[in-house]
Amino acid sequence: MNRLKEIFAFSDEFPLIFTQADFWIFFTALYLIFSLIYKRIKLRNTYLLLVSLFFYYKTSGLFVGLLVFTTISNFYLGAGIFGLRVKALKLTLLSLSVALNLFILSYFKYSYFIVDSLNYLFGTSYHVSHWLAEWGNSISNEGYFTVDKIILPIGISFYLFQTITYCVDIYRGKLKPLDSVADFGLFVTFFPQLVAGPIVRAGEFIPQISKPTVISAADFNSGTFLILKGLLKKMIFADYLAMHFMDKVFDAPAMFSGFTNIMALFGYSLQIYGDFSGYTDIAIGLALLMGFRLPVNFNSPYKAQNTSDFWRRWHISLSSFLRDYLYIPLGGNRNATIATVVISVLILAGSILAFKDKTAGIAISAAVMLFVSLALAFKGMRKHFVMNINIMLTMLIGGLWHGASWKFVIWGGLNGLGILTYKYWRRISPWEKSENRAAVVWKIMLTFTFITFTRLYFRGESMEHISAWYRQVADNMDWSSALQVLYQYRIVFVIMLLGYITHWLPVRTKESIENLWAKSPLVLKGIIAVITGIVCYQAYSASFQPFIYFQF
Repeated sequence: MNRLKEIFAFSDEFPLIFTQADFWIFFTALYLIFSLIYKRIKLRNTYLLLVSLFFYYKTSGLFVGLLVFTTISNFYLGAGIFGLRVKALKLTLLSLSVALNLFILSYFKYSYFIVDSLNYLFGTSYHVSHWLAEWGNSISNEGYFTVDKIILPIGISFYLFQTITYCVDIYRGKLKPLDSVADFGLFVTFFPQLVAGPIVRAGEFIPQISKPTVISAADFNSGTFLILKGLLKKMIFADYLAMHFMDKVFDAPAMFSGFTNIMALFGYSLQIYGDFSGYTDIAIGLALLMGFRLPVNFNSPYKAQNTSDFWRRWHISLSSFLRDYLYIPLGGNRNATIATVVISVLILAGSILAFKDKTAGIAISAAVMLFVSLALAFKGMRKHFVMNINIMLTMLIGGLWHGASWKFVIWGGLNGLGILTYKYWRRISPWEKSENRAAVVWKIMLTFTFITFTRLYFRGESMEHISAWYRQVADNMDWSSALQVLYQYRIVFVIMLLGYITHWLPVRTKESIENLWAKSPLVLKGIIAVITGIVCYQAYSASFQPFIYFQF
């Protein structure tokens, strides 16, 4: 009886995620029932909706109510946008939809960031009040909600972005609204990708909802292969390395040499790839086993030969979302919009105030005014100015999407600078069009190293920790202890090397491995699955290791 209660009760210490044994018990039971009803489309959709809501409850508790609210409200807003004929009214309703979604996201994700920034800039002492939790407790009289801290619901950035794309695409005439709130609910809540993506476009997923389930042998083989591959990425190349090396270093960078800190940073690049792409692989695999196709989210990102290429390969669903729903509406590479000007002024004002120094403020203002004057004076430069400012704004906002901290804004800005630098460097680079293997390897390693060092602002616990990292690298490399460090963490570095080798394998080799899996008899597949489970179990830690992108 106690075990039954545990199955249906929410535990914030052990939520239902892909690396927990409970999840696979849950999925097995789910799949058995699914196999009995999948031919009846409406029943299948309703069943998957209820299962997805239960899954989210098991990961986020009563925040499932927020998910239901945003689903229902955006369903009716989308229908309203489609039903109106006056463009101004359609735009008003779309603005309401976007404002509602962004308000919810800002309240839960950015309240502390906004208030802390205002207090720092203006010397005020505002504090965040969790009025929503207080209101909820006043209704229930049970004190279900924590009032002293706003807790970020898992996956909120992902599912709110999906509801935004739905309403925007209806406004643009690219999509007709769904007639059934249950079908729309399935689009928003489909559990494999609900909490960490990929971000699914309505136009990609909604047509699948009304189609009968077809699971071919190829789908089964690809799905099971992706699930096993994703588990190995997450459990071995992410969690094991993090627990036995990277977390120790990043928790106290001043306690380790500069060499060790650098190795930890390169290890983190593998960790975050294994963690996030591992989740995506499992999500896509689970969806395939139920007859649904999710978009590819990674394409060997560390094979990128420049920063622009990297962002076409990494978190593809977010990159394309930012391009289509932010960069292009800002004006893209054509012109600046009012939004471009407003956001730029706010960022400039914030930068000047942040220095709290008249000289610095004057210098920043003068530099910006000179740049703008040149852009206005010379037509050719004007286009470059507009295009560059829109790229930078997109990357800065993309950085802020990842986390409510200036660390993430800096990280986004560095990636934006990398994109802009490459844009002009490629015009004069003698190696840009070279197919020479040495030149290609050089470009890949240079891009990979740049991306890795920007990740210091992604992983660093705080700006103080980041400063400590720089001090150790600048003043205490301690090359004499490098061999000792490599030996002490030899298992970690062997796994790290293996992880990067498998990532950099040619596409043809990876396809051959997957084809071998597809051609293997079912018994051999079962044996490999058991061995994979044993390996993952050996790497498993008693301490809960959430997926990194759950926090976004």
